[in-house]
Amino acid sequence: MPVSSEATADPSIRVLESARFISEHSNDVLVPEEGVCRAAKEIQERMKKSGYSTAEWKKHPLNPSKADQKAIEWIFVVDSLNFSFWTSKPVDQQYSVTLDGTTYRGYWTLCAAINRAIRNGLDITDARVYASIARDLMEDVFRTDDPRKQEKMPMLERRIKVLHEVGRVLLDQYAGKFSNMVKMCQGSAQKLLDMVIREFPCFRDEHVFNGQRVCLYKRAQILVADIWACFEGKGLGRFEDIDKVTMFADYRVPQGLYHFGALRYSPRLFEFLQRSEAAVRIEGENEVTADGIPAALGLLPSGHPWEIEIRGNSIWAVECIRQQILRSSGVLVSAILIDFYMWDYSKLHAKAMKDIPIHLTRSVFY
Repeated sequence: MPVSSEATADPSIRVLESARFISEHSNDVLVPEEGVCRAAKEIQERMKKSGYSTAEWKKHPLNPSKADQKAIEWIFVVDSLNFSFWTSKPVDQQYSVTLDGTTYRGYWTLCAAINRAIRNGLDITDARVYASIARDLMEDVFRTDDPRKQEKMPMLERRIKVLHEVGRVLLDQYAGKFSNMVKMCQGSAQKLLDMVIREFPCFRDEHVFNGQRVCLYKRAQILVADIWACFEGKGLGRFEDIDKVTMFADYRVPQGLYHFGALRYSPRLFEFLQRSEAAVRIEGENEVTADGIPAALGLLPSGHPWEIEIRGNSIWAVECIRQQILRSSGVLVSAILIDFYMWDYSKLHAKAMKDIPIHLTRSVFY
């Protein structure tokens, strides 16, 4: 049984216990032992061959190249807005941002738009700016390349509310700097997570599953992980308990886990996901909120048992992969690195996984 928020001081332990509970009580998602063993072997071999490490984080041209307090503020804003980038539109109609001759889509549009704004003289990473940012300015920051035919940034109104929420807390309690919160945690990832979840409701990724409260904390944990990766575990990014941080349950990594055989869906769930993708492409986003199994068309509602099963089992699958790698080779690999690798792999090999549907949910949590 997962523990409540008050029962333990470690948020990541709450996530792991929640994931185990979800996995043990799932009806339509399974973490097959044989698939975990195969996935662990293949993932470890691929990571070893490529020399995958925290250094990969800084290699992306949109991520901060210098590990300093400005980088922490950038990471905080990015991860405050790090949710719901999937699209059902054809490529030429998708939201995109071009910077330095490269056109970005998906998550990277967020980073590109923020960097573009900073270059143009608007420090969107300053709480004094974003705590009261107006809609017209927000629309300009996240303007798409071709507004005549391309969609806008999804959930823009919700993103404005998120920036107002977190900005006001920082200005009122932490002198406008998230880096002050990082300093206060004294090298503990779990203390920082606890502060983030307590202070910012938009990071409070908690749900009810099978009558129990479960915690997934995707954005809070990736916030800590990004700081750790940016600083390569040094200075303000040195967290003694970083290995407690779990996988970050979103919609892209489960696709990769399914590809590697570490996740399995029931026929009815797989069929629903396929039909949902097709329906949203054709008819647009019509969220289905029927009790029990959602109808064949539309989005999977946030908090639906199927959504929780996919996310919870993904966390548990990565933990099982991590443990299997440790048992088979004696190598301790963090869940963070496995997640980072799986996300990069899923984006890089999107065509190879095009027949594996993702779950389509609009949510502030991922």
